[in-house]
Amino acid sequence: MLIKIPQGWELPESAATPESVFRNRRALLKGLAAGPFVAAAAAALPSAGALAADPPDPSAKYYPAKRNEAYKVDRDITNEVSASSWNNFYEYMPAAGNITAQAQQLKVRPWEVKITGMVDKPFTIGFDDLLTKVQMEERVYRHRCVETWSMTVPWSGFALKHLVDLAKPLGSAKYLKMVTFNDKDMAPVQRQFWWPWPYTEGLTIQEATHDLAFIATGIYGQPMPKQHGAPLRLVVPWKYGFKAVKSIVEFNFTDQRPTTFWETTGPREYGFWANVNPAVAHPRWSQAEERPLGGNRKVPTLIYNGYGEQVASLYAGMPANEKLFM
Repeated sequence: MLIKIPQGWELPESAATPESVFRNRRALLKGLAAGPFVAAAAAALPSAGALAADPPDPSAKYYPAKRNEAYKVDRDITNEVSASSWNNFYEYMPAAGNITAQAQQLKVRPWEVKITGMVDKPFTIGFDDLLTKVQMEERVYRHRCVETWSMTVPWSGFALKHLVDLAKPLGSAKYLKMVTFNDKDMAPVQRQFWWPWPYTEGLTIQEATHDLAFIATGIYGQPMPKQHGAPLRLVVPWKYGFKAVKSIVEFNFTDQRPTTFWETTGPREYGFWANVNPAVAHPRWSQAEERPLGGNRKVPTLIYNGYGEQVASLYAGMPANEKLFM
């Protein structure tokens, strides 16, 4: 008889609810006028006939990847319709919502990834070539947005530490900076001059090589849909979702802590660390509870999004002035 001993980060299956109408989220930048938001969203819509059908995906053979049962949670997986129709992707719309149509402007072939900075030898590699050099797997993770919505999804991809090993960083490299594409023709919202494009995020080397840090290339047993950040995005489940940089084109190893997109945009509200903590409120709303996509029921948020046993030691002994939870 198999006896399952729950981990500290697991929740009962009853914590999630079936698909229903999901209420609109708070706008992240509430103080901005509505006009630029509306204009930008309209500009991001592809014109009729402007999009050609994508060719067959050469990475399709990797999916579904074998699930790694060490990474699962005792919570219902969010249904695919809910997860695929509620996304943040600021290059295509400056608010969360159904951005599927806008995101089809993203061209994911060819896609090259640059490995730069403090490494043994900088190089550029095609996305499809990269997949031949890593071990693909599926992991079920929680995802917690800073705006209090959440989901539980099966990501396909590979451990970020495999890419770090491939890059061969120098011992003096302390941080990994990740950068999204910058193409105003492919992503019209990037024409907005008040945003610090391209989208940039960063981790310490210790975070980047942690077992939970993951590069997702697919979801629900299929290659990554464009609205989720194809062809590859960061997944760090103990942090708020804005850390999960999408459509990455560069991994830069550096000894300087990167100044990220949201640190530049809202430094009093969004910091470098962005670890989940229900006891530390956002300046404009509580983080004590979250609403899983697909329902209207709230559930308690857990410290480090339920992954505290695995990651809390990363931050032991940090200076008191480091704002770990924003």
